[in-house]
Amino acid sequence: MLNPDRRQLLQSSGYGLGWIALRQMLAEASPAGKESAAQSSGLRVAQQSAESQLTVPSGPHFTPRAKNVIFLFMSGGPSHLDLFDPKPTLNRLHGETVPRTFTESLADPVIRGDARCFGSPRVFRRYGQCGMEFSDYASHLGSCADDICMIRSMYTTSSNHDPGQLLMQCGTVLFGHPCMGSWVTYGLGSESRNLPGFVVLLSNSGEGVDGGTALWSNGFLPSNYRGVTFRNSGDPILHLSSPQGVTEQMQRRRLDAIRSMNELRYHQTQDPELTARIESYELAWRMQSAAPELVDFSDETSSTRALYGLDQEVTRPFGSNCLLARRMVERGVRFVQLYHSTWDDHSDLNQHLKKNTDMTDLPAAGLIRDLKQRGLLDETLVIWAGEFGRTPMHEIRRGTTPGKEGRDHHPFGFTVLMAGGGVRSGAVIGRTDEFGYHSVEQRMHVHDLQATILHCLGLDHLQLTYRHQGRDFRLTDVAGEVMSSVLT
Repeated sequence: MLNPDRRQLLQSSGYGLGWIALRQMLAEASPAGKESAAQSSGLRVAQQSAESQLTVPSGPHFTPRAKNVIFLFMSGGPSHLDLFDPKPTLNRLHGETVPRTFTESLADPVIRGDARCFGSPRVFRRYGQCGMEFSDYASHLGSCADDICMIRSMYTTSSNHDPGQLLMQCGTVLFGHPCMGSWVTYGLGSESRNLPGFVVLLSNSGEGVDGGTALWSNGFLPSNYRGVTFRNSGDPILHLSSPQGVTEQMQRRRLDAIRSMNELRYHQTQDPELTARIESYELAWRMQSAAPELVDFSDETSSTRALYGLDQEVTRPFGSNCLLARRMVERGVRFVQLYHSTWDDHSDLNQHLKKNTDMTDLPAAGLIRDLKQRGLLDETLVIWAGEFGRTPMHEIRRGTTPGKEGRDHHPFGFTVLMAGGGVRSGAVIGRTDEFGYHSVEQRMHVHDLQATILHCLGLDHLQLTYRHQGRDFRLTDVAGEVMSSVLT
């Protein structure tokens, strides 16, 4: 059959397309089923031997504690000093020049200048049996203290928003790399057939995310690992509903025609991106029935709606996203990323911080409580984090009017919260110095956090690699250690 016609070509390529379908079914199966099937077929793919090789996630490397992740990302850099890390010494020296004994060891010329201590006006108190401290702006999260692991010794290597957010989400300050959600779904696949494995929810607080879509990009991974953005009003995804006059049968025929062309092209080129495109079209088709039910909260009780603050105008937007995240993990979505912007308080910190915590504190605590009462917290890892913290001194260039002070970007020490999914509850890990400037005990870099998150999901960050342009890449780049002090 040297010159096959179209019918013969499609018939002869059917076996290859069936193989593609088999791979997809393996990816959607349970981790145990994926691993045994992959091993029996010689498809162990922790790494790729060639960039053109099609891959099926091999499942976790060891027994996981968490199945899903909900990452509450507070972009802009929340002030750890005004929320989670009280500093009596800083408060005592409020308004005074930073002591020379402290600044002599610092290389920052701004800090060595006329910088003055900015003590927090917030009131801290202890919560829960563990006695964890939270400020009055984070009292709802404080009520969940016995379920939270507070890491006070985080640090990063970037003090600007775009690279800082990229480092936290993608493990590098460079654009074009896969984000954490993409790495996780690449490594574990999805438990949901009708919803994406990785979903992004953007708060409608009126502020954008500095890093933009690069923060949920698939980078050099196949495009079906990119985060799918949902909206919290109207259709959850643009163009999810068919236009007027387009029937389900018409749309199915259209998709079948597109699929046939993509399959024909794949037979010619063996380009794995075409299989990702086919999967994306088919997932979009299935989502037309699954997504409307997902965002319909009519079956939620009034007490659940109140838990997320849906009965209050100020908390409703973020609360809706938190409730949607819970409904997603219930339906098998592997990684849900929520963004709330912006915590970049260079001036009027107290006013702006209250605005942000008023919107997010109750819903975030409601999410933890709701997951726990439904028995989902043990298998769902919840993370609350920004890209860095804020300085212990006020920002001189923005003015020093009492009550109007702000704090600058601060990468050397900040706080991250974790709950559920294999992390210690009611524990405070590490500390910063007496000014809250440097992380000084049990220091934890962003790459260590990423390695620990992957570990909770049963993934060894050293083995979760992808070969691209002749090099094996991973989320943690060439660094990162699992922090056993965080784990149960």
